[in-house]
Amino acid sequence: MKKELVIVLDFGGQYNQLVARRVRECNVYCEIYSYKTDIKKIKEMNPKGIILTGGPNSCYEDGAPTYTKELFELGIPVLGLCYGAQLMQHILGGKVEKAPVREYGKTEVQVDTTSKLFKGVEEKTVCWMSHFDYISKPAPGFKITGYTKDCPVAVAECEEKKLYAIQFHPEVLHTQEGSKMLYNFVRGVCGCCGDWRMDNFVEEQIKAIREKVGDGKVLCALSGGVDSSVAAVLLSKAIGNQLTCVFVDHGLLRKNEGDEVEAVFGPEDPYELNFIRVNAQQRYYEKLKGVEEPEAKRKIIGEEFIRIFEEEAKKIGAVDFLAQGTIYPDVVESGLGGESAVIKSHHNVGGLPDFVDFKEIIEPLRDLFKDEVRKAGLELGIPERLVFRQPFPGPGLGIRIIGEVTEEKVRIVQDADFIYREEVDKAAADYKKEHGEEPSWMPNQYFAALTNMRSVGVMGDFRTYDYAVALRAVKTIDFMTAESAEIPYAVLNKVMNRIINEVKGVNRVFYDLTSKPPGTIEFE
Repeated sequence: MKKELVIVLDFGGQYNQLVARRVRECNVYCEIYSYKTDIKKIKEMNPKGIILTGGPNSCYEDGAPTYTKELFELGIPVLGLCYGAQLMQHILGGKVEKAPVREYGKTEVQVDTTSKLFKGVEEKTVCWMSHFDYISKPAPGFKITGYTKDCPVAVAECEEKKLYAIQFHPEVLHTQEGSKMLYNFVRGVCGCCGDWRMDNFVEEQIKAIREKVGDGKVLCALSGGVDSSVAAVLLSKAIGNQLTCVFVDHGLLRKNEGDEVEAVFGPEDPYELNFIRVNAQQRYYEKLKGVEEPEAKRKIIGEEFIRIFEEEAKKIGAVDFLAQGTIYPDVVESGLGGESAVIKSHHNVGGLPDFVDFKEIIEPLRDLFKDEVRKAGLELGIPERLVFRQPFPGPGLGIRIIGEVTEEKVRIVQDADFIYREEVDKAAADYKKEHGEEPSWMPNQYFAALTNMRSVGVMGDFRTYDYAVALRAVKTIDFMTAESAEIPYAVLNKVMNRIINEVKGVNRVFYDLTSKPPGTIEFE
């Protein structure tokens, strides 16, 4: 399956996984390695192309992440992004220094459309800049093929040696034609034909799971979300009734969600698996009592998550493996598998306690992004309504409630969230009925969160002192970057009225306009 390989060398950039995601969009498999990876190993892997990520350092300073000059002499196409571009130029004899004007945000870049990298790209194209150093002089043999008002070397290339240095970030959605540029590199410059497909992935994973598990028993963490559902069905296809799926209702789910999950995977389900529901609501509320710090809440939820699984495993007898629906964004934001800084820990990545009473953890979706998970789900025959279900974080409403989690706060955010999703879905359905297509504003994820802010209000003739609910809605492809969705004001106004009138304890409703970056999609 992995006949073609593009390597992403990580220099500490926050977008390292996103670079890989964009390459895979081109149906080309790629793997991420630290810049500390030896050149010998890279030669052995024989990649079709190499991409150097961004990073927070200055390449000309002592101790800054670097690489051997030999990398650029292998005859393998190399694309440097931001720090990676600066490092390439620095190593090959160019000059990198502190920029007189720092560029951050959307910037118009003038590019040379005769370059293979910019085939089909507009001469003036909007790109995402984020740098305080710049290339003041390109390395010998390099031609400038892109510039901005404040950056004279936005792109430099040596076509003969297939070396390309890009100062901006083509991998983020803010760069309007970035996907086209990366496609031009991996499919055009590198000559990849594109043999990374989900049908092959599913077949290979089923085979790998059977080989690993043998006649052993597997306990799967099933939340009912897209990731864990696809993982469960994949395991079911591979090992059938050797699989037990435990659904932990921690009391932090969306309204009615526990019953909905049981309806899909319970005794009447079409899948060959053993389903167990554990109602642990009060147990979680007690553990979370008085805890306000976001990471502390995540750790507690992760700890209980594993302890409950250990308890259930003992009830059903010997269990050899624990299976989880961990995916790539979970890994990158937890700071694992590269040089990136920690954004936040996930209950199923790095938040697990040291002692886990299983031989091994199986994570069949660990290398996939969300859209790849959905494609795998369709390949497995999972109903579209489940495959395209809105994502929900493992720690659940615990990270959509700012500050301490209480049963009363959970009720508030459940009710507010239900109203919000109901009205957005209704408005979208009405639009589609009238126009024959989904509205352009339809978000990929939308939910209500409860702030820890209380303020004075008035309802009728009475003073109130209640909570503020924040509504979040984003449009995204990969969940690594996102823009705020422009939901019509009339819809938001209706949501606001219903929440204030129907949800006891709320007297204000906010709408979060923040993009990712600088924010995250979730609140904590």
